[in-house]
Amino acid sequence: MKKLKLLWMILKRTKATQILSGYIVFLFVSAAIIQLVEPDINHYGDALWYCYAVLSTAGFGDIVAITFIGKLVSVLLTIYTIFVVAIVTGVVVNYYGQIVEMQRRETAMMFLDKLERLPELSKEELEDISKRVKKFR
Repeated sequence: MKKLKLLWMILKRTKATQILSGYIVFLFVSAAIIQLVEPDINHYGDALWYCYAVLSTAGFGDIVAITFIGKLVSVLLTIYTIFVVAIVTGVVVNYYGQIVEMQRRETAMMFLDKLERLPELSKEELEDISKRVKKFR
């Protein structure tokens, strides 16, 4: 639960939620434009399929844009996809980096807490601390 809250905070802080929402809206609007301007695409589902082929860079070739506006929308969708993938990748890397940092801090705090209580620790706890310190070297 703590990790999900951290991910949500990172998404909100980096405005990635707005970027993803805008991307989804742009995808559906692009499909509508493609359906309107392309003579061979008569159904919205086909337009969405075409947009999928464009954004995944698969380019199946079963449906192609032939009008200038259709090609322009395809290029914009491709560029937008590249930016969104880059941003989401950065957010995920940042997320994991913060999780690792959070775990490191918790481990350090636990270690410092035990050091403060050194006279109270049992022999087993002292041996455990000694083993952990040896691992860091």
